[in-house]
Amino acid sequence: MPNAESRPEILYDHQLESTLASVDASEEIAKTLASQLGFDEEQTYHIGYAVREAVVNAVVHGNLYNANKRVRLLVERAAPWLQVTVEDEGMGFEEGRQADPLAVENLLSQSGRGILIIRAFMDEVSIGRTAGGGTRIVMRKSLPPPA
Repeated sequence: MPNAESRPEILYDHQLESTLASVDASEEIAKTLASQLGFDEEQTYHIGYAVREAVVNAVVHGNLYNANKRVRLLVERAAPWLQVTVEDEGMGFEEGRQADPLAVENLLSQSGRGILIIRAFMDEVSIGRTAGGGTRIVMRKSLPPPA
């Protein structure tokens, strides 16, 4: 069992509405927390953008803008990482069934690059299901060394 020092510190844990306003808010929350943890401007932007993409997917594709469904945004810190979890209440997501966004026939598509962007901007990414059947994406970024 982990000791108290190894338990993640919860920096933010809220249920957000399935709206585009929640997308904007989640990006700002992530950027603010990343900056407070000492990430540089570029890393802070990357973390915020990855969170934005994850919440867009949760709102648009997971919850289908359903006002009765929520998106959970959980931000935690534990050495040596910052971890962000986004969960929706949709029908689940299977990454392997998605079209390759880099395939020639998909290059001009208006959507389909969110997971690619998240993987490019974060150090570790895992996608699974919640107990209720929705999608859970967990993203990690290594904490910067102390100043």
